[in-house]
Amino acid sequence: MYETLKVLHIISFVSWFAGLFYLPRLFVYHIENNTNKEMNEVFQRMEYKLLRIIMNPAMILTWVFGLGLIHYVGFAWWLILKLILVAILTWFHMYLAKIRKNLEHNYRDYSSRYLRIINEVPTILLVLIVILVVVKPF
Repeated sequence: MYETLKVLHIISFVSWFAGLFYLPRLFVYHIENNTNKEMNEVFQRMEYKLLRIIMNPAMILTWVFGLGLIHYVGFAWWLILKLILVAILTWFHMYLAKIRKNLEHNYRDYSSRYLRIINEVPTILLVLIVILVVVKPF
C-alpha cells in the first residue's frame, strides 16, 4: 500500500505543479492581449478549465496521498517544515484562483511583470520541498 500511495502522490503533485507553472503564464498572455475580446474569452476558458479540472483535483489528491504517506512513514521533524511549505503552496494556489476570478471580471490591475515574478513562486517552493524530502534534515 505504501508504494501505491507514493506513486499516486507523485503523479498528483506533478500534475498540480504543472498547473502552478502554467496558470500564471496564461495570466501573462491574458493581460498582454486584454484588448482582444476573442482572445480574452479563450484565455478565460483555458484558465477556468486548468484550475477546475486539473489543478484543484490534483491539489486535493496531493494532500490526501501525502497525508496517507505520513500515516505509513510516521512523524518526522522535517515533515512539519514540508507541510508548512505545502500549506504556502496551497495558499498560492488560492491566490491564483483569485487572480483568475478578477481577470474574469475584467479587473486588470496586474502587470505582466508582476505575473512573471509570481510565476517563480512554485519553482522556489518545489526546490525547497524536494530538498527536504531527499535530505530529510533534523
